[in-house]
Amino acid sequence: MKELLFSITKKDFEITYFSGTGCGGQHRNKHKNCVRVKHISTGIIGVGQTERSLEQNRKQAFLNCVNNPKFKTWLKIQSSKAMLSLEERKKREEELEKIVDELMQEKNLKVEYL
Repeated sequence: MKELLFSITKKDFEITYFSGTGCGGQHRNKHKNCVRVKHISTGIIGVGQTERSLEQNRKQAFLNCVNNPKFKTWLKIQSSKAMLSLEERKKREEELEKIVDELMQEKNLKVEYL
């Protein structure tokens, strides 16, 4: 079973909608179907405004933000930090198990780990 190191959710992004400019007529100028996505931690901005659909523009904005090299670097740093904390947690668990084993040997008790 894989353990989740960290997660990125929509709460980590600031999403704003705006009306597009340029050709496309009345629909393009009146409706807020363009999307700007800003990753709060890094300040990276992704924009989606090429399609008429809000959903397609939202998807494009997230892809533009996630495919940014600065975001990929941030992601690698976060995953390495999470791995270090996971290793530290495992070391602490091993230390605690040793202490429990020593205490149980002193009192001549047996403990079964689940």
